[in-house]
Amino acid sequence: MRDVAVVGFAQRQMQEFDGSPTCVELLVPLFAECYEQTGWTRRDIGFWCSGSSDYLAGRSFSFVQAVDAIGVIPPVNESHVEMDLAWAVYEAWLKIQTGEVDTALVYAFGKSSAGLLRRTLALQLEPYTMTPLWPDTVSLAGLQARAGLDAGLWDEQAMAEVAHRSLTDAETNEYAVRSGGSSVAELLARPVYADPLRKHDCAPVTDGAAAIVLAAGDRAREVRDRPAWLSGISHHVDPMSMGTRDLTRSPSTARSGAALDLDGVDLAELHAPFSHQELVLRRELGLGDDVRINPSGGALTSNPMFSAGGIRIGEAARRVWDGESDKALAHATSGPALQQNLVCTLEGQR
Repeated sequence: MRDVAVVGFAQRQMQEFDGSPTCVELLVPLFAECYEQTGWTRRDIGFWCSGSSDYLAGRSFSFVQAVDAIGVIPPVNESHVEMDLAWAVYEAWLKIQTGEVDTALVYAFGKSSAGLLRRTLALQLEPYTMTPLWPDTVSLAGLQARAGLDAGLWDEQAMAEVAHRSLTDAETNEYAVRSGGSSVAELLARPVYADPLRKHDCAPVTDGAAAIVLAAGDRAREVRDRPAWLSGISHHVDPMSMGTRDLTRSPSTARSGAALDLDGVDLAELHAPFSHQELVLRRELGLGDDVRINPSGGALTSNPMFSAGGIRIGEAARRVWDGESDKALAHATSGPALQQNLVCTLEGQR
């Protein structure tokens, strides 16, 4: 296996697109930031891969327009996933493993504010018995949270503690769209939004984009004194039908984590769009109290569709670069109620 590292990362997150820029206008500054971090130009990138959704954009082949941000000369080796940025990272990692390329730039974008996101996400459900009912994503998460409460696996206090810590940590994150944890007691005093969830238990609707640069071996060492080496990556998926799943568990997360060496993980960026889902993920991955969770604030403070999972990888990598973490875990999720999950580890030494 080739050693592959994250060597560049740029992001932009906002509650709504300021001035309604096109995806090209949003991506060009991010690519420029990645070029500045690495000292490269687009001619140094061997492979490009994007993540986005035509359902979110409201038009077919919406990702084709985004390719304009790359530039037309020279011709590029480009691909696309109808998924989160994290899965674009996985495809690029595989591409580098083939030996065909040594470098890759992956990116993703989404404008969630253009429609009613919680309703749009109903289109990802099982199409015969679930989608015709249009159960929205917040209501499904409420059912999941209630199942855990009734089973005694967590309580509202634990959920509020997750939200409070996330909002407090987000105060140092310039890209967070909300921050300021107040207190656990104050959060619990707020009205219920989708029983048993309160608004702070749910990720805010967020527009945004992100880009990540990968490089193999010596190409990575040329760019960073301390690259964030991808020492392991795995993803699995659970059944589509909600009725066949125990919503208090996430077997795909557990299987992905079991495929990796998680010993020595000191920091974890978990893609948990709802507060109780962090509790599920921590249990499935066996993360102890000594592991720092979501120092960026996580998805509860900003959750741009199709970028948020990849942003967890970028945030983890940034802390490895800075020496804040020796071994970090990053997680991304897709689908309703933690249906599909990707887990990877990043290390400062290789």
